[in-house]
Amino acid sequence: MTEPVRRVDVLLEALPYIREFRGKSVVIKYGGAAMEHADLKEPFALDVILLQLVGIQSIIVHGGGPQIGALMKRLGKEPKFVGGMRVTDAETVEIVEMVLVGKINKEIVGLINHHGGRAVGLSGKDGNLLRARKRLHRTPEGEAIDIGLVGEVETVNGELIRLLEDRGFVPVIAPVGVGARGETYNINADLVAGEVAAALGAEKLIHLTDVQGIKGNDGRLISTLSRKEAERLMQAGVIDGGMLPKVESSLRALEGGTAKAHIIDGRVPHAILLELFTREGVGTEIVL
Repeated sequence: MTEPVRRVDVLLEALPYIREFRGKSVVIKYGGAAMEHADLKEPFALDVILLQLVGIQSIIVHGGGPQIGALMKRLGKEPKFVGGMRVTDAETVEIVEMVLVGKINKEIVGLINHHGGRAVGLSGKDGNLLRARKRLHRTPEGEAIDIGLVGEVETVNGELIRLLEDRGFVPVIAPVGVGARGETYNINADLVAGEVAAALGAEKLIHLTDVQGIKGNDGRLISTLSRKEAERLMQAGVIDGGMLPKVESSLRALEGGTAKAHIIDGRVPHAILLELFTREGVGTEIVL
């Protein structure tokens, strides 16, 4: 009876967390290995469906940088980056929209629905979900550099997301925004996730990454990180590269009323459930 009892203990450990988060929203930034590796896609879909069944609403924001780069190269166009942001001319933004909205978004929606969920795909252009403006890259010296049709979120249409939530659907959002003149903007998916979490006042924002979480100067994983300490580590260059937009996104979500933000290892199967429903959790949680 040891194994059956152990399984019951796992369920009982999850019970207080299910009770605490039931009826609340969780924004999940889906990207990296969790999205690219075939053996991790199904566990992700099952996690989302389980959350839905126990009354926890998921909103998914996905990336797709490697897939965009691969298609650009196949079309004979060399990807260029400035400060970690993709330089996006008119031709590139068409490729971005084709990959994110036409391919990846539909694959995620199809995967969740195939396993019994109810997902709906959206781009930021649908219902003016993500109104955007041009984002300039600023060098350390303060110089502003135009990197094309790269945007930042001005407003999020939370009403549209709530409407889908109320009807029992999981919104799956591609990070493509629309400008005041109807122009299309490529927006960093990490930053979109933070803005969506802030607009909804979501209970949690979860970033799935390809690392354990945030590590300190000594190389050890930091389990809990305050805003003040996160800002210190960014200024010191300990938090840099691809982790910077994830931390910026997390801080933006916290400013908007999100209780906690989490940066966790998406290479671990069912990492979302481990973070939400166990005492130890995984990765790094960021709090005010």
